[in-house]
Amino acid sequence: MASSEHVALLVLVQAADELGVARHRVARLVEGAGSALRVLDDRLSGFEPVDTTLAGSLRRHATADHLEQVGAMLDRLAAEHPDVELVTVLDEAYPTTLRRTSDRTPALFVRGDLALCQRQAVAVVGTRRPSPGGADQAARLARGLAAAGTTVVSGLATGIDTAAHRGAVDAGGRTVAVLGHGIAAPIYPAQNTDLAHRIVASGGAVVSQFWPQAPPTPATFPLRNVTTSGLAAGTVVIEAGETSGARQQARKCLEHGKQLFLLESLVTAEPWARSYAERPGAVVVRDSDDVLTHLAASTVTAPPAQLVLG
Repeated sequence: MASSEHVALLVLVQAADELGVARHRVARLVEGAGSALRVLDDRLSGFEPVDTTLAGSLRRHATADHLEQVGAMLDRLAAEHPDVELVTVLDEAYPTTLRRTSDRTPALFVRGDLALCQRQAVAVVGTRRPSPGGADQAARLARGLAAAGTTVVSGLATGIDTAAHRGAVDAGGRTVAVLGHGIAAPIYPAQNTDLAHRIVASGGAVVSQFWPQAPPTPATFPLRNVTTSGLAAGTVVIEAGETSGARQQARKCLEHGKQLFLLESLVTAEPWARSYAERPGAVVVRDSDDVLTHLAASTVTAPPAQLVLG
């Protein structure tokens, strides 16, 4: 049976989705209240640091049908996918690095060991259509990070993401794949289904912030990038064009106050990367040794928002 707190939190998430409220506001609300049940049952004392207007809107929108639907969904997920765990912002298992971001997701569905992200983790991302050299660089860099005990985080997409996950697994290391769809939906892209199984079997994890059966859509991948950045201490961009999702993650990484690593060849090839290389928190690197050295030496604080737009 799903816990009452988990059901209550997801009911609030469902209400937020239907009202067009960003999910990170639910995360902040229930953390401030210390309980999703107290928000849903209108048992706040009035002294909690919460948005009471938001709490009231979500509570009024939530219905008994929502409670029944969410409870049944979680019970069905437990029966059909007993290896999947729900981790919320109210749980100690929620990753600390992600909790520190302002736009954190309130819940993650996890297959595997998410505790990997409590240790040092680095995101390795880039284009779905890399050059042969770019794919080789991603795999080599991920192998170096994994061999040093760093968890490699990426998005299980074709191209750079795939090379990074494989590089980490081949090195005998650990990697976390952040999905752009639900944890119980077919793996997208389908050709990475076996890779997803390898990731979990090798001690890594596959995670999703979406409803279990949610399909991939153009809207889910930018949200996935936010979580990928949030789970890691920093992001390495291997190859990415002006409109790439990896460029969007680079921006988000800086907004999160984390270290952004731009591969030297990327900075040479892409004007946007040259511009980003001049921003606080960004550094140009050649290999995994450079990344590890900067991580060990640097403590990055969030720069002013106007410095990371664009």
